[in-house]
Amino acid sequence: MTYYERHLPHWQPEGAAIFLTWRLHGSIPRSVNALSLVGAEYEFAASDHELDQALTGPRWLQDERVAQCVLNAVRYGERPLGLYELRAWVLMINHVHLLIYPQAKLSRITKAIKNFSARQANAILGRTGEPFWQDESYDHWVRSSEELEKIVRYIEENPMSAGLVERAESWRWSSAFSK
Repeated sequence: MTYYERHLPHWQPEGAAIFLTWRLHGSIPRSVNALSLVGAEYEFAASDHELDQALTGPRWLQDERVAQCVLNAVRYGERPLGLYELRAWVLMINHVHLLIYPQAKLSRITKAIKNFSARQANAILGRTGEPFWQDESYDHWVRSSEELEKIVRYIEENPMSAGLVERAESWRWSSAFSK
């Protein structure tokens, strides 16, 4: 098992699926308790739902050009880089959820996706010298097949929970759309 810390602890047991989340820089409102982001599963879900409803902060992923460059980076990380196998994913307007089977260290995976997509997205948006993604990412290793399926549903239904679509399959920026 690999373990490292930045601001949050990161556990990566060998062979386990990992649920990853990261957000746009500046998208966490001050009213959200940052500690709840690293708490129990229900606390994460409650915080994520509150953050979905945030009316402030950047929403750059609603720009299709930016969303496409992020999706391209996610797919490139799977193939041809071979950093992970992608099980489920969603791009929301201010954050990303992935469920992966890592083939490399999480720090390498998130660095590859976030660095590449940040450079591309900032170029699209005409931004220079500014952070695009929040520095830290949240991750959770999946402990059972039941939990895996629950997380897949959570990821793919996130646009419905946020009130963006009525059916998960309608959200273009999700693994549910491509099914």
